[in-house]
Amino acid sequence: MIQVQRIKVITAGICAVILTVGIARFTYTPFLPLMLKQTDLSLVNSGWLATFNYIGYLMGVLLVSFTNNLSFKFRFYQCCLLVAVLSTIAMGMTTELYGWVVLRFIAGVSGTAGVILSSGFVLSWLKHHQLKPELGLHFMGLGLGIAIPGTAVVLMNHFFAWDSQWILMGLFGIVFFIPAWLWIPPPHSTQHKASQTLAEPPRSWMIKLILAYACAGVGYVVSATFIVAILENMPQLAGKGDWIWVVLGLAAAPACFLWDKAANKAGEINTLLLTYVLQTVAILIPVLSDSLLANLIAAAIFGCTFTGIVSLMLTFIGHKFPKNPAKAMARLTICYGIAQIIAPAAAGYLASHNGNYNLALMLTAMIMVAGMVFLIAVKREKFVTVNLD
Repeated sequence: MIQVQRIKVITAGICAVILTVGIARFTYTPFLPLMLKQTDLSLVNSGWLATFNYIGYLMGVLLVSFTNNLSFKFRFYQCCLLVAVLSTIAMGMTTELYGWVVLRFIAGVSGTAGVILSSGFVLSWLKHHQLKPELGLHFMGLGLGIAIPGTAVVLMNHFFAWDSQWILMGLFGIVFFIPAWLWIPPPHSTQHKASQTLAEPPRSWMIKLILAYACAGVGYVVSATFIVAILENMPQLAGKGDWIWVVLGLAAAPACFLWDKAANKAGEINTLLLTYVLQTVAILIPVLSDSLLANLIAAAIFGCTFTGIVSLMLTFIGHKFPKNPAKAMARLTICYGIAQIIAPAAAGYLASHNGNYNLALMLTAMIMVAGMVFLIAVKREKFVTVNLD
């Protein structure tokens, strides 16, 4: 019976990620080239729409990070599911820039439910039932959230205009809304024995980890926002950008589960360093080559690494703060969210000024290298073991 319940809980978490992140947030990426062609949306404003989406996400993360009220978090999670469906449908019902800004903002807020809240609920439930507390399966939702809507976009492009596609995508989200609403377990406080000892991360350690994750936020958001538009601008890849987005999602789907297995053997920090190196390579490939094969490989590498970074980081920090993992995850994510606010707008301006995204991608790769430096510093710093008595 517990195994059946485990399947339902993990499925609910995956569906929450697909709906609030894959559809409400990520769908903007494959829709962007069509919106640039069929509406008055400019390259600069496309970057600002992405920025407001991440501002919304950050606001949601901040709200979660400053509350310990578990019942409020659960009600907020349910509200986010509703917002994810409605904001996606509404994107196809207006051509006003300010309307899009508001809708991308609240869609960003809804992403908190998939990345922070549902992962915290699932992790707590697994620990409460003495099951292996890994989130690799849960974060398969990130890859599926790219691949499933991405495939739908490829199919819809031949038959529907940009506005109809947004509406249809929102209606499609109801498929994931139902299990995400019905099967997610309400959170409960985790009780710890008085004699239990925990490794308490020093503040300096936490700051370095946060900075490393912020660098990954830049690495993720520039490619995740603009990758389809970048590839569509290459003569040899015109018309193939949507399919490359699907490849990215398919590579991402099993990645978190596999990275969990790698981390069990090599350690979280060593595995994170590998993901940072590989993601940096993936970011630079579109700068160096317009080959279809090379960019398919880059998309696959990027897909499997950015989801791996999110899964490994949030699982890592959740283990360090078992009393309230969702709160710890939210605080780690704040700087990741700030990076996502600044980077898309900056990349949009650079692309508009230079006529391509090459400089933005090169600067992004440099920031990923800085993230590796912070990770090495985290690895070298030791924990202080304390007793909870």
